[in-house]
Amino acid sequence: MDKQSADTAHDHADEGLAADLARIEQLRVGRRRAMALFGSAGGSALLFGCGGSDGAASTTATTVTTSSATATATATATATATATAGTCTVPASETNGPYPADGTNTSSGLTSNALTASGIVRSDIRSSFIGTSTATAAGVTTTITITVVDVNNGCTPLSGYAVYIWHCTVSGLYSLYTLPNESYLRGVQVTDSNGQVTFTTIFPGCYDGRYPHIHFEVFSSLANATNANYARLISQFAMPAAACNEVYALSAYSSSKSNFASASISGDNVFGNNTTAQMAVMTLTMSGSTSAGYTAASTIGIAT
Repeated sequence: MDKQSADTAHDHADEGLAADLARIEQLRVGRRRAMALFGSAGGSALLFGCGGSDGAASTTATTVTTSSATATATATATATATATAGTCTVPASETNGPYPADGTNTSSGLTSNALTASGIVRSDIRSSFIGTSTATAAGVTTTITITVVDVNNGCTPLSGYAVYIWHCTVSGLYSLYTLPNESYLRGVQVTDSNGQVTFTTIFPGCYDGRYPHIHFEVFSSLANATNANYARLISQFAMPAAACNEVYALSAYSSSKSNFASASISGDNVFGNNTTAQMAVMTLTMSGSTSAGYTAASTIGIAT
């Protein structure tokens, strides 16, 4: 089994009580969200589809349309955010995989819960911040703006929410696990009055068995995130294929080029069974170049 195949064949039976409690909480929240959605005002369209894999809890994809333009992301990306003005979608709930460092499993590295570590709240996540290492992850600079909105309130921005993201290196390795002495490519930001957070990171590599992706979790507050309370949403972003082809042509991403050649959204065991609406919001809108770097954006809905 290759170094990352656990991400596609993860056995939840070995994760222990914390992971079981997390999934129970996800299912409970999912039921509560569904109740709220059926009781919400008219104008909402429910799109039913399978979300997630590897035993992950799924949430119903919900698309809300309103005359308001508040759901438009104002990221520095030149492309329009994945949710168009006045429309917001709840992403599919996906597995957090074997390398979350969110307290749901045991890490071989410096901590099993980076969320409780000092310095986790940061915008630039390219350097290690736990222990003595200050190494910086190499790769094409990528700036990601995520807008969090309320699908039960006309796609209005949600301020004060915490977003945690993490992803692999150019070689497909994860800090605190397959790179136990590093803690880079992980960080938390709190949404501003526009419901937005921005991270500076690198374009992730593509490893065998998975489509290129970035993991994320959304919490209702920073306190809930840093106290390791369960997330309101656990999901993943897919990297757009056009940008992948450009980046993976670089020598620094040499292993990614061949891996990406055999990867696809439809064949991915996390993204493959999602609806069109779900993948529209879960695929980052991206512009830029390998020399100048990339800017990316997505607007994700939360059922409050």
